[in-house]
Amino acid sequence: MTRQELFENIKKKKSFLCVGLDTDIHKIPSHLLEEEDPIYSFNKAIVDATAKYCVAYKPNAAFYESQGVKGILALEKTVEYIRTKYPDQFIILDAKRGDIGNTSEMYAVSAFEHLKASAVTVAPYMGVDSVKPFVKYDGKWVILLALTSNKGSADFQLTEDKTGERLFEKVLRKSQEWATDEQLMYVVGATQGAMFADIRKIVPNHFLLVPGIGAQGGSLAEVVKYGMNAQCGLLVNSSRAIIYADNTREFAFAATEEAKKVQTEMAQYLEKL
Repeated sequence: MTRQELFENIKKKKSFLCVGLDTDIHKIPSHLLEEEDPIYSFNKAIVDATAKYCVAYKPNAAFYESQGVKGILALEKTVEYIRTKYPDQFIILDAKRGDIGNTSEMYAVSAFEHLKASAVTVAPYMGVDSVKPFVKYDGKWVILLALTSNKGSADFQLTEDKTGERLFEKVLRKSQEWATDEQLMYVVGATQGAMFADIRKIVPNHFLLVPGIGAQGGSLAEVVKYGMNAQCGLLVNSSRAIIYADNTREFAFAATEEAKKVQTEMAQYLEKL
């Protein structure tokens, strides 16, 4: 999916919502445990319930890998279902890969050739070697970790060098040598608030993947105020607040209502573009 195609879909749906499929077998409604593939059954219902209100899905690989082969198969089936039934959806494999050489190449093969995801999250700590294998794929995206929303983000990301440049700023500047804004996005946590203004000074045109609204307490209004650009430039993720809005047989309906609520707010912000 190209940048323009993504933007057109955002305008059409009046939404820049990404639904995180962090599917935990211990949190899904108990009646689904009777299904042959509970994780896939849950995901399929959530996708059908929310596809109208979002432009992207983000399955987090850890939740599937934790269940062994069955989990991996559920992930593959989920991605295939989205690709087949909702081909306008941008599919992000949240795997935070970060290795080098042929290892990184194999991770790229797994994400883009086997799973056929639209994008994959990548950690930049090992530098260009860990990113280049992913950007070789036409029409695919690398989403590089920049400034995350977790408490430990300050341990490294906010440290400054002798010139006062913070590490996340160095990541933003240096990585632009590796790929264009047609191939590269950045992860910026919603709880970072006004820090988006600093980020936009360095990457004014790139799309940002923004986790942290909903259960993590990030403010959508602040994200938009400081982070939105002329082509929206945002994919705002919500996971638990949507997919676990209810744990009864009405879980899909509850997910619909939560996704619609976020989309309605987003539509107001997009009117200004």
